[in-house]
Amino acid sequence: MDLTIVKGKTCFDVIHGNIPGCIDIVREAYLAHGAGNSVNPPSYFLRFPERPNARIIALPAFLGERFRVSGIKWIASYPDNLQLGIPRASAVLVLNDYETGYPIAVLESSIISAARTAASAVLAAETLRKDKKVRRFGMVGNGLIARYIHRFFRGAGWDLDEVVLFDTNPAESTAFAGMLREQGEGKVQRAASFEELLASCDVVVFATVAATPYASDVKLLAHNPLLLNVSLRDLDPELLIASENVVDDIEHVLKANTSPHLTEMKLGHRDFIRGTLADVLRKTVTVSAGKPIIFSPFGLGVLDLAVGKWILDAAVSSGEASPMSDFFFEVTR
Repeated sequence: MDLTIVKGKTCFDVIHGNIPGCIDIVREAYLAHGAGNSVNPPSYFLRFPERPNARIIALPAFLGERFRVSGIKWIASYPDNLQLGIPRASAVLVLNDYETGYPIAVLESSIISAARTAASAVLAAETLRKDKKVRRFGMVGNGLIARYIHRFFRGAGWDLDEVVLFDTNPAESTAFAGMLREQGEGKVQRAASFEELLASCDVVVFATVAATPYASDVKLLAHNPLLLNVSLRDLDPELLIASENVVDDIEHVLKANTSPHLTEMKLGHRDFIRGTLADVLRKTVTVSAGKPIIFSPFGLGVLDLAVGKWILDAAVSSGEASPMSDFFFEVTR
């Protein structure tokens, strides 16, 4: 009985070697979850009195259909890491065998988490927009998640005429802009403010660590953009009230003071949510092109399972996985 270890570089190579394949896996996971073929309990937050801005989150889940896998992502978010020159997030993913419950694999998961987030954003854009051509593509928050999201848009064949960046830390925007130019991105511009960016871009990604809303001027959405509300807490309820709203899971997203949660508390109902991304994929829900559209993904553990199982299968097939045949010691009853 083996426990297989999959290192970060292998996860990176599998994902970036087939970005469209990763997006397809996330699509399958959303549809399976939307059909009820999953179990996705609430996330569990471990917080520390002496470190109020740090947390470690446990995301247990089960995903059925062809995946038939359960597991848990254990992801730490320590914003102060940035001052040490290391990433904010670190994570592992444990996958369990469907028949016995034994752990079958441990995968480095900060890369998986970033990839499934990016795949979710691209899938939403492909589902909620008519084409893959964007005149001005805006990114508020220019860290690791933003870099993955941009890479996935390009990897999925999107035509981005101009990329517009804004971060409260100008050094992040400068570094990101330089990286994009090295990758061959033609037009890259740093906006003076998020308001300037929001008012001028057709698609806007929010990938910040904001704890409370700061974007509240509905007039900034007069051109009916698509907002990918990845960081979940940037947008004031007034913006959601003025828009068509699609989420990944209604029950999950309406908690923890996310923008949709604050909107529900303000209105006293959840009718402002048009439906889930799975509903739109199945064409049981349609959104109006005559209003701004906001996609708010809480981030589901089933997506980590789907991408993790896909990577595990590829790593085992290529010989890049590392089986440990002696991890379990007492295996007789």
